[in-house]
Amino acid sequence: MHTFLQDLRFGARMLWKTPGFTVVAVLALALGIGANTAIFSVVNAVMLRPLPFPEPDRLMMIFHSYPKMNLPRASVSPRGYSYYAENARSFQSVAAFTGWRAPQNLTGSGEPERVRSILATASFFPTVGVPPMLGRTFSPEEDEPGRDRVAVLSYGLWQQRFGGDRGVLGSTMTLDGNNYTVIGVMPPEFRFPSLADLWVPLALAPKQRQGSLGMEFLNVIGRLKASVAPSQGQAEMQRITADLLKQFPDRTESSWRVLALPLKEVLQGEMRPALLVLLGAVGFVLLIACANVANLLLARSTARIKEIAIRTALGASRLRLVRQLLTESVLLAVIGGLLGLALAYWGLAALLALIPIQLPSFIKINIDTPVMLFTLILAVATGLVFGLAPAFQISSGGVAETLKEGGRTSQAAGRHRLRGALVVSEIAFALVLLIGAGLMIRSFIRIQQANFGFDATRVLTFEISLPQARYSDDARVRGFFQQVLQRISTLPGVVGVGASSGLPLSLTWTQSYDIEGKQYRPEPHSHFAIASPGYFSALRIPLLRGRSFAESDSADAPPVVVIDERTARMYWPGEDPVGKRVSFDNLPNTDKPRWREVIGVVGGVKHASAVEEETKGTVYLPMQQEPARSMAFTVRTQGDPLPLARAVREQVLAVDSLQAVYNFRSMEQLLDEFVAQPRFNMVLLGIFAGLALVLAAVGIYGVISYSVTQRTHEIGVRMALGAQRADVVRLILSHGLRLALVGLAIGIAGALASTRALSRMLFGVSTTDPVTFAGLSLLLIAVAAVASYVPARRAMRVDPMVALRYE
Repeated sequence: MHTFLQDLRFGARMLWKTPGFTVVAVLALALGIGANTAIFSVVNAVMLRPLPFPEPDRLMMIFHSYPKMNLPRASVSPRGYSYYAENARSFQSVAAFTGWRAPQNLTGSGEPERVRSILATASFFPTVGVPPMLGRTFSPEEDEPGRDRVAVLSYGLWQQRFGGDRGVLGSTMTLDGNNYTVIGVMPPEFRFPSLADLWVPLALAPKQRQGSLGMEFLNVIGRLKASVAPSQGQAEMQRITADLLKQFPDRTESSWRVLALPLKEVLQGEMRPALLVLLGAVGFVLLIACANVANLLLARSTARIKEIAIRTALGASRLRLVRQLLTESVLLAVIGGLLGLALAYWGLAALLALIPIQLPSFIKINIDTPVMLFTLILAVATGLVFGLAPAFQISSGGVAETLKEGGRTSQAAGRHRLRGALVVSEIAFALVLLIGAGLMIRSFIRIQQANFGFDATRVLTFEISLPQARYSDDARVRGFFQQVLQRISTLPGVVGVGASSGLPLSLTWTQSYDIEGKQYRPEPHSHFAIASPGYFSALRIPLLRGRSFAESDSADAPPVVVIDERTARMYWPGEDPVGKRVSFDNLPNTDKPRWREVIGVVGGVKHASAVEEETKGTVYLPMQQEPARSMAFTVRTQGDPLPLARAVREQVLAVDSLQAVYNFRSMEQLLDEFVAQPRFNMVLLGIFAGLALVLAAVGIYGVISYSVTQRTHEIGVRMALGAQRADVVRLILSHGLRLALVGLAIGIAGALASTRALSRMLFGVSTTDPVTFAGLSLLLIAVAAVASYVPARRAMRVDPMVALRYE
């Protein structure tokens, strides 16, 4: 221990004596370690930290899956949930939950408040395994229609709305005009699914439980039995699929199946591939920083050859010298790690602001003890990595001979080769990152240029959700929305107005249906929306064939639908679908389905991911025939749409003074949110690639500059023998460009292998896009040329007489 402290004090003195070297090395390491720490803090929270549930590895999410439609995860129908709950023997319990489409009005004490409610079966809380902090959860009897007016509060709502009053149990609150009795309060750490304020019974009706397998709107979660592995649970779900298919002969196992995935994998969602890519990117940045510092140590070693020779002459063993040099490099890395940790604290706030999706509330991203331990281990490992090669190189035998020869020995040549190899690795890593960032940038440009199927400019959106207690029948719902649409259309500056049950970019409701005269296995399956007559024109969704909805498509008129071009292409290839009929009454034993005539075909719009092609079409029903209580409005204006929000609210209140209007946003804001994930990937990968490029340029400059210093005598001889200044510049430039070309070749091979990981994150760009590879390779060569030219100009000015007396 005494020897270690002695080495530590000596190392600190040596770093203090060379402040320029120390500052540059510490900054390079701090950037690399800080970036790794910030990204790892997110990875730790999202992927490594256990979920706050008892035995979370036993929790599985159950989905319907459509492989042929490239739809791996769809919601589950009440029919499917009931069947799985009754027949899945691998599961201790199975539960279903879903969220109301819009926040509800909570009244009963204090000011009205908007809350998010979750509809859940009685088995929900026992399945997740979290008991209430106060009171109880739902009983099986309360999960039946007519007996479901009870509610369980989240801890946050209990504190904010009820002041943490333990006497809240048994009290009554009003949710969208219906009275609910508070029966329980959940603990503070429980808020599942994310942003839930309270839970009420799902109360599926018997008709729903026996309905269509394609009426999918439920999230299903199951808890495996203690002795069952996740793979066994998935295997049983496949067996259940085969049994269930016997009840639905129109489906086949090759086109439809049931999928069970670990809850943690589902919650990670789109963040997982992006985080893994970013973790690899910051790892490359750290390796480049290590190579830079190793190069600095090798350059610095020239000045320490005499010191090492004296130590060797006095009896110091090679192991003792290596230990001393490694202590210095680890000390340097730890200082860089501490500064990197400070940078990570600052950078994490910026990173969280960039994260494009709403993470579950129980996922807390912070720099905690595991993250700090990771930083410490990373710093020590980094010190060993960049210090090991220089330490062995400096402490190798023959130091005295090297000193006698003025450094021009095989030892010096070995250092030159090692420094060159380090620069080659920097260039290769930097090129991999640059190509990855270039692909993301080109992909994002393609996304920005893509046709989303509608015109988002100058469109105001907002939502209205009618309480069932005051709008209990379809006629009142229909009348309210028709009045609101008519009033808004008369406002100054309004060009068009429409309403739908789901806006583009966010439509998640899917529905299966039958087509008259056609047999499909499985049955047709599309996005499903209810729209007003002016909806398509307000968003400028083109009408391709037939007609759009009209006021004449009333409740008493023949039922009609409008489909999009994807649906037409999928189910009426080479035909005109206008005049054909579909039915959504695809229930077992239905003798007389209600057929709806296809009256028009409109352009397809984006609903899913910004980087994935739409695989499902959309079917629209007229609002007058199928009114929905929750509608999203689209108002096209002549100018900036947001200032119109106040006038719109006044028109809604003129129809119903108690009705809430919420989520006022422009359509361009929604579009901006829709592309937030690819923008996040592009920005971060671009930042890390830029940092790698700068570090690689510094590395090339350092090696060439050091080479010029070492070759001053040689340059003097060449110039004395008649070499021109241009010849010297070419000599130095060729050295730098040779290193760059070798690194380029390795980097291109590495990029061809590694960019495959980006395939699911790209839109309209191949992972081997030749323009990106060629352009960024040329950029790196240009950077290497500039970094080499600066020391080449210095070599060009060498005085031959001075150079000949060098050393």
